[in-house]
Formats: sequence, structure tokens, C-alpha cells
Amino acid sequence: MYLNGDARAQMTYDAIVVGSGISGGWAAKELCEQGLRTLVLERGRMVKHVEDYPTAMLNPWDLPHRNKLSPEFREANPVATKCYALDEATRHFFTPDADQPYVQEKPFDWIRAYQVGGKSLLWARQTQRWSRFEFENPARDGYAEWPIGYQDIAPWYSHVEKFVGISGNKDGLETLPDGEFLPPWQMNCVEKEIAQRIRATYPDRYPIIGRCAHLTKPQAVHLQQGRGQCQARHLCYRGCPFGGYFSSNSATLPWAAKTGKLTIRPDSVVHSIIYDEQKGRATGVRILDAKTKQMQEYYARIIFVNAACLNTNLILLNSTSKRFPNGLGNDNGLLGRYVGFHNYRGNVGAIYEGHEDKHYYGRRPTQVFLPNFRNVHKQDAEFIGSYMSYFGAARKSWQSNAAKEGFGAEWKDSISRPSGPWSVFMGMQGETLPKYDNHVRLNVDQKDPYGLPTLVTSIGYDDNDLKQMKDFITQASEMLEKAGCKNIHSYDDKRNPGLDIHEMGGVRMGKDPKTSLLNQWNQLHHCKNVFVTDGAAMTSMGNQNPSITFMALTARAADFAVKEMKKKNL
Repeated sequence: MYLNGDARAQMTYDAIVVGSGISGGWAAKELCEQGLRTLVLERGRMVKHVEDYPTAMLNPWDLPHRNKLSPEFREANPVATKCYALDEATRHFFTPDADQPYVQEKPFDWIRAYQVGGKSLLWARQTQRWSRFEFENPARDGYAEWPIGYQDIAPWYSHVEKFVGISGNKDGLETLPDGEFLPPWQMNCVEKEIAQRIRATYPDRYPIIGRCAHLTKPQAVHLQQGRGQCQARHLCYRGCPFGGYFSSNSATLPWAAKTGKLTIRPDSVVHSIIYDEQKGRATGVRILDAKTKQMQEYYARIIFVNAACLNTNLILLNSTSKRFPNGLGNDNGLLGRYVGFHNYRGNVGAIYEGHEDKHYYGRRPTQVFLPNFRNVHKQDAEFIGSYMSYFGAARKSWQSNAAKEGFGAEWKDSISRPSGPWSVFMGMQGETLPKYDNHVRLNVDQKDPYGLPTLVTSIGYDDNDLKQMKDFITQASEMLEKAGCKNIHSYDDKRNPGLDIHEMGGVRMGKDPKTSLLNQWNQLHHCKNVFVTDGAAMTSMGNQNPSITFMALTARAADFAVKEMKKKNL
């Protein structure tokens, strides 16, 4: 396609960001603040903060099916409907299965949210920093090697946390570093008792209230964003009109827009990154308009690919040229390899007798977390890697009172009062190891609705994951027993990889171009003006919720990119 000078100039920006989710929003904010004219390409529709949250204030009876999904919708979307956050009030934020088919060589549940803001409208909002152990222990145990350490990213965690707004305690734990926190949420009476008993019994185990991206006490920077205090409604997945939790829509994208440097182009399905053989660099991004299916090209000096892990892999694999016949930057053949996820299969339940005269108010947006205590200072378990745990105690009045007959105010009061014992649940969030065989690749023989190759997912569990799950079940059952719980039971929910929605890897960072795709600044080793800072960049998976690490890596890489541009190195 030939463009004259004026036409090409209209399509040219200082920077292009592919994707508008958690990491893409941060790339846009940081680049725009530094004065770069930035184009954000989003394959989904436009979603504006507040005005495009149509169900945010609805009651169940306001919805046609009382917030239930129809059998027809479930049948048409067997993957998406497995997600805990998908119901009648949130379905408009989830991508239907048919919109981007893929090939499951091994079972993998790929949850997608194609709109401006992406999955930042739907994330679970739990935010734990990595510790030095997550950066150092993979090399110690021989399954990965990070090109950076905790000291490199710590200032960027702080940078992100102050803007996002993270509630939490300063707990002083080596395995879960403290951050820049707003006032914490509180454990209820049973959770406090269980936590105290675990701490008293196990010196290396310290349950804490969860750290989450909710404004418990908004600061000046949050008020400048137009956000307000979290109302503890826990209707977050509908979009929060209060801005009580962090999303691209409520925070980073509006902040970027205030600079006057931001352009967002929704309905832009990225086909590939354009590589100029003569210049030896990427020059732009080729898209298909989602409505017209017409191809269009945009140009920039630097490109951030933040399409979410698997789509970032897909885009780079499809970005072929004479120089890179197997995908952009893929000289070593490792693009799409070493994909990992988080292991949630272990579950333990129990009841707790006592405190039956007490209850709680509101819907707290976090749980109690138990930072990793396995394989920390040395390899001390039968499996490699780590896991953290989370638990909560609750009482549900309808379980015991819903069948009561009656009418009037007194009857309503009686069925709303809790009765019976407290129920306790404990789950795991386990690190899976990056393995060569866990990969994605293109299927050029089967195309999606836009004529692009479909993605093949070949990602599964291994024996190490099962050993880890069994260890968690053993340890969790023992902890709950020592904490005074009764009727302890456990199970393996056998969920598919992907349903954790924490997929990572495929475009991994590393020290050696022979074994990685990105350097310590998230640049492609062999195409320096292309950066990848979403989950695809992760060298290993850690055990913490990953989103805050994606955000910190993005801010760090954007700062580096701007400095390199000013030096005329990019």
C-alpha cells in the first residue's frame, strides 16, 4: 500500500500501544505523560467510564433472567461461562467464544474481554508484590533465569501503587514485601481467630488481610482521577461508577487523555507488526477494522505490545518477514514456548463452631492470604516452585433460614439473621513451571472471523503440579484442624489451565538471546523498538496475583523507552 507524505503523516505517531487493558493502559499513561503522541489500538468496542456500565446499579429483579444466564447462552459459550464473574449483568464485558475460535490441543479455557479497558474491568483486583525469592529461586532451582531482581522493580511497584490505590497492612514479611498502602480491610472475628492460631502454631506462616486495588481512603491523586471510595458492594465486574477499584477506564486512560497526546482506536484487530528490512526495525502496526474488515497501517518509532498474553504471542507469531520468517524476534524458535499459569485445583472446606452471635456487614473485596512458606530459603518440599493460599469465613442466612414460612417485617428480620456454624474455605494459588512443551502456535489452515490464523493451545499440568496440589491439601487441612475447624474436607476441582486467567510467558524476558525473547528492559532482543510488558513477558510465574507486576514492568519499560528515544537510540 502506497501513501503520500500527508496521508502517512496522519497515520504516524510517536508510539503505538496494542491493547488497552491493565498493562496497555499503563503504557499509554506513561508515554503520554512524557509527551509522546500515542495511539492505542483496541480490537474491541469503546467502553467509557460510568456511561458504559449499563448494569452497574441494577437489582436482580431489574434483569430479564434475575441475573442468570440462559441455557442458550451457556450452550453457545462453553468456555466463557466457566468464569466466576460471568452472569447476566456482566456478559456484555465478555467475548463470546465464537468471536475468536481457537484449537485446544490440550484443554485450555481462554477467557477474553475485548473492549477498551479489556480485563481490567473484570480482574479480581488482588495485588501482591513479588519478593526477591520469585526472581532468584527459579535460577537456584534450575527452571528459569530472570534478567532483573526485586531491587530493579521495587521503585516501580511504588510508582504504580500510589496511582492505583492499594489497600493493605504493613506486615513486614520477607516473602511478601510491603508497598504503598491505603487503610486495610478487616478480617472478621472467625478469620482473626484462625489467623492467630495458625501464627501461633507455625512460626513461618503469617496470614494477612488481602492487598487489593480498592480505594478505602482516596488520596489527592485518586480524587484528581475522578475516583471515589469503594462502597463494598462487590458488583465490581459490572464496572464501578464510583471508580472505587482500579481499571484502565477509570484511571490510566482518562489520565493519558488529559495530556492531549492520546488517540484510542477501538474496533482495531491487529494483524501484525510491520518490520522494515532496510531499517532493521519495526515501523508500525497493521490492523483490520473489526466492522469493515478493511486493512489499515499505522506508524510509530516505538511499539508496545500489550494485547494480553496469548494474543500478544499470536500477533508476534503472525508478524513474519524475510528477516523473521517464524515471527518477529523469533531467531531462537522459542516464541510461544514456556507458557505457564497458576494452579488453583486444590480446595479445602470446613466449619467453625463459635462466634455464632456475630456477623459482618458489606461485601469485602478481598480475602485472607497466607504468603508462600514452601521452598523459600531452600528446596524443602517434594515439588519445585511455590504456592500461596487464601481463605475466608462466612455465614449465609439463606442456607438455614430460607425455608421458613411467614410474612411481614418480623418474618423478614428472622430470615435475614444468620444461624448455624460459620463455613470456612481455603484455596491455593500455585506456581506452575515454565516448560518448553507448554506452548501456543498458529494454525494457518483454520482462520478466525477476520481471516487470521487461529491459535493452538498446548498447555497442561504435569506431575509437579499434582504434587504441589497434594501438599497444599495436606497442609491446609492440618492448619484448619489446628485452628479449631471441624468437618474438614478437600477436593481437586480439576479445572482446566486458563480458567485462572493468569496465563503468562511465550515472549519471556532473559539475559541470553539464545534462551529468551526480551531483554531486561522488555525489548525484543532482535527488534529493539518493540516492547512487550504484559503477561507474555514473564520468565516464570511466581505465586502471587500477577497484574501489579505487569503494571510495574510496563511503567519501567516506558521510562526506559522514552529515555532511549531522547538519546536517539530508538
